[in-house]
Amino acid sequence: MALTTANIVRSGERTNLEGRPILNKLLLSISDTEFQTVRPHLEFVHLPHHFTLYEPNRRPDFAYFPNKGMISLVVATSDGRTVEVAVVGHEGFAGLAPSFGLRTSSVREVMQISGHGFRIRASALPGLMRSCATLPHVLSRSAVLLSMQMAQTAACNRLHSIEQRLARWLLVTQDRVDAGTIPITHDFLATMLGTDRPTVSLAAANLQKKRTLRYSRGSVHILNRKKLEKYACECYGAIQQFNGELGLK
Repeated sequence: MALTTANIVRSGERTNLEGRPILNKLLLSISDTEFQTVRPHLEFVHLPHHFTLYEPNRRPDFAYFPNKGMISLVVATSDGRTVEVAVVGHEGFAGLAPSFGLRTSSVREVMQISGHGFRIRASALPGLMRSCATLPHVLSRSAVLLSMQMAQTAACNRLHSIEQRLARWLLVTQDRVDAGTIPITHDFLATMLGTDRPTVSLAAANLQKKRTLRYSRGSVHILNRKKLEKYACECYGAIQQFNGELGLK
């Protein structure tokens, strides 16, 4: 089943048993019959800023399906350095390992931008995957597109300038939070982009001089998205294509 706009139920037409509206595109894309099978397992959760969903090499308890907010997938080295390798918003889910029978993952997953969503116990996932015909396909497809985003991000981190990477990151983030202002600090941006704070500050200042954004303490306001796209590298266009496959574009 291709995940297209025609397959997606409109946001707000589905809720969990507590009546919490579902905005996650994967949960909206499955059939009504399958949704009724999944629905009793959907636990609504608030996902605050910096909340850690998964730690490397620890067995996960849940898979998460965000309604709002953004999750960063981060790789940390033994000397404490970190870099973001992918992001997930309401177009996807977090929890590749429990969804596909793996006990652990090498990636840390943390809430980059606060939000809310639903979680399903990892112990319930195998049964749901067996009971539902299209759910495994939907999750597998999302996982493949996420792996493609990881590959593109790895190339971007190696080959492109910090200014290009910052522009790409801001655009990818805005696609998921759907807001002109992104709550983020230079310190956290440096961590996500695998560089230091002065380097990020210089890149942000250059983009601000070009009137694409305005930076204030703890947030970035995008002033001209079209112009920002011109300063981003080709990786944003490639990632945007992946987004389109999940109805995010």
